[in-house]
Amino acid sequence: MALRKGRTRDPEGRMRLVEHLRELRRRVLLALAGIAVMTVVGWFLYEPVFDAIQAPVLAVDDAGLNAALTFTTPAAAFDMKVRVSLWVATFLSSPWWLYQVWAYIAPGLTRSEKRRSLLFVVAGVPLFLGGAALAWLVLPNAIKVLTQFTPEGALNYMPATDYVRFVMRVVLAFAIAFLIPLVMVLLNAIGLVSARALLGGWRWAVLLVFVFAGIASPTPDPWTMIALAVPMCALYFGAVGIAALHDRRAARRQAAHEAELLEPDS
Repeated sequence: MALRKGRTRDPEGRMRLVEHLRELRRRVLLALAGIAVMTVVGWFLYEPVFDAIQAPVLAVDDAGLNAALTFTTPAAAFDMKVRVSLWVATFLSSPWWLYQVWAYIAPGLTRSEKRRSLLFVVAGVPLFLGGAALAWLVLPNAIKVLTQFTPEGALNYMPATDYVRFVMRVVLAFAIAFLIPLVMVLLNAIGLVSARALLGGWRWAVLLVFVFAGIASPTPDPWTMIALAVPMCALYFGAVGIAALHDRRAARRQAAHEAELLEPDS
């Protein structure tokens, strides 16, 4: 009897390692295809997006600090357009590639776990975009603070490639950081970690949040770090609260089930 290539599972729904790798490759390719499609959209959005990225530098120049972006090679402008288009596509396609992450883990879940884990996609998109929006709000002040270190009389002409790479890294760091609490809720929903365990490590979690915020923060001032760390801490404790509610409901269901099993013996 012929078996369907790459999709064979045993009666318990488990997959062999090679099948996991095939499925992972398939989901990665689908995610990349979605990003590629949105890159075309990003290509046409390049000018307004680049204007927005460049705006903090122009504001610094208007303040009299002689700042500007420069393209140092003939191909730099084209390379910049490709980079920005891919960066925009990462955000535009976030519902698609977040779904691919969920679709990869979903076959190993029960039906109720699948329903709960859909939260990863439903809540993941606004959290990912919310983190990026927070970074975008912080960025103008970050550029202003950093350029103030320019010596008097000097010109702050920045290579456009380096500057845009800096902006992309900061925005993506904020966006990805906002997904971490959602991963915590997902792990709790599928029974891999309890709310008690998550809460028990809150001191380490807060420390790691501030360390991450200090590394990801684009400026040496503490306010930018706090702007990232405080929302992340709030999301962490919010995730613990959601996990606690889930554990409480699960405990009640388990108690009711055990009571039903004991009823015939009473």
